[in-house]
This record gives sequence, structure tokens and C-alpha cells, in this order.
Amino acid sequence: MNFFQAIFLGLVQALTEYLPVSSSAHVRIVGDLMLGGDPGAAFTAIIQIGTELAVLLYFRHDIWNILKSWCLCLAGKEGKDRASRFGAHNKDARLGWYIIIATIPILIAGVLFQHAIETTLRNLWITVAMLFVFGVILWIVDDRARQVKTLDDMNTKDAIWFGIGQMLALIPGVSRSGGTITFGRAMGYKREAAVRAAFLMAIPAVFGAGILEAVKAIKDVNADAMFPGWGATIAATVVAFVVGYIVIIGFLKFVSTYSYKAFAIYRIALAVIVAILLLCGVLSPLEGIPVSGNA
Repeated sequence: MNFFQAIFLGLVQALTEYLPVSSSAHVRIVGDLMLGGDPGAAFTAIIQIGTELAVLLYFRHDIWNILKSWCLCLAGKEGKDRASRFGAHNKDARLGWYIIIATIPILIAGVLFQHAIETTLRNLWITVAMLFVFGVILWIVDDRARQVKTLDDMNTKDAIWFGIGQMLALIPGVSRSGGTITFGRAMGYKREAAVRAAFLMAIPAVFGAGILEAVKAIKDVNADAMFPGWGATIAATVVAFVVGYIVIIGFLKFVSTYSYKAFAIYRIALAVIVAILLLCGVLSPLEGIPVSGNA
């Protein structure tokens, strides 16, 4: 992978990270078409840090209020009893706890199934299946679900379900925002509330994965044939940050007015196109992916 290819993949990451269309699937597919192989889990995870930095910037006031309230409640400033420490009287502190709860499923699954995530699950046929299946589910759920809940209505059970939706995004093709948004809409959350939940809940998981992959890449940089080097990777991450911030603004305006139907149709169409390319031999389902039997 050369410098300009890395930059282009950073742009693809930024344009697709927040939309329920699976950024990892797009980076994987575009990488295969452009490079003849998978760009790799390390590069993908690192450039995702750029898009998450854009989330931090856009939601900086929300994040500050959540962190401040969470720390104050935990320190007993809202009351010394257990309920007060867990945000019983402070909605921002409660949301902080719910974000932590929603992070647990993806953390556990990421550790237990790390090798499969980096090998077997990156098979393009799996990506095609997930694009199609979750496209259909998103279409049905968004069309039939109520729009009654806001983030203030969240409870522990909802946080767990949000977390499960986010956990499924470890499979390329599901989409981190798509999984979280779909589960949120199924529980009756308004479209904008589901999107905000997806953005906020992704921060710990994506930063954690990105940092771990960065550390691993430093150790094994010579073992990854596709890794473009740190200069190109950092540049791609910056592109993902700048373009990603613009996409956040546009996406939030879009979902406040329109449904997710267009994204569902796009997912289904993309799945069909990629399946055809796989059947015709233009794309290889396993090209550039490490053999799953290797440690």
C-alpha cells in the first residue's frame, strides 16, 4: 500500500464510519479492488481513531458533561448512597454508566475472538451476508419501530442491548453504527437518539481497539505486508478526522428528517454487487487475510 492509497482508504473510512453501511466492509472491499488484498485489521483500526477524534470534537460538550457528572457522582458529590453514586439523580452520570455497560460486550468478544476477527470473519462472503441481512433488518425495524425514547429514557437493559448491537459490529459488514442504531430503533429510540447513542458508545471501543492495534503494529510492523508505514497511516488518520467531522454534521441533519431506508437499500445493493464480483473472480474472499490456523 502506498501513500496515496492509504489516503484514499482514510477518505473511504471517513465517508462510511458514521453511516449504517459498515466502514470496515468498505475499507475491506475498496482495499481488495485497489490493492489486491485486505488492508489489514491494524491499518483499519488505526484510521478509525481519526473518525473517533472527530466524534470527540463534535460531542465535546456532551462528553465533558458526562465525564464531569460521572466523576462527581462516583466521588459521592450527589450523595453517599449507592444509588446516587450510580447516577440516580443525574442523567449525565447515568449515561456515563450506560456507556460503560454497553462497552462490556464488545470488549469481551474482542478479547475472546480476536484471532477470528482478524482472520476468518474478514472473509468477503461473510461481509456480503452481513451487509444484506442487516440491511433488511434495518429497513424493517426502522419502518415499523416507534419513535418515543430519548437518551434520557435509557436503562440498564437498553444499554446491554445497545452493547450487543455494537458487539456484532466486530463482524465486517454489520457496521458499528448500523448494529447500534438497529437495536436502538428496535427498542423505540428516536432516530437522532439512536445515532447519538451509537456515536458516544463507540468512543471507548474504537479508541481501545485503535491503541491496541497501534501497539501491535509497532511490534509487528515488518510482518504486515500491507501496512503502508506510519507516515501514510497518520496522514490517512488525519484525512479520516477532517472529513469525518463534516460527515457527522450532515448525517445528524439527515436523520432528523429522513428514515434509514436509503442506507438499507444501499447495503442490499452493495451486497449484491460484491457477491457478483466474487462469483466472477474480480474479488477474492480471502485475499491478503492471514490463515486462521496461524497464531
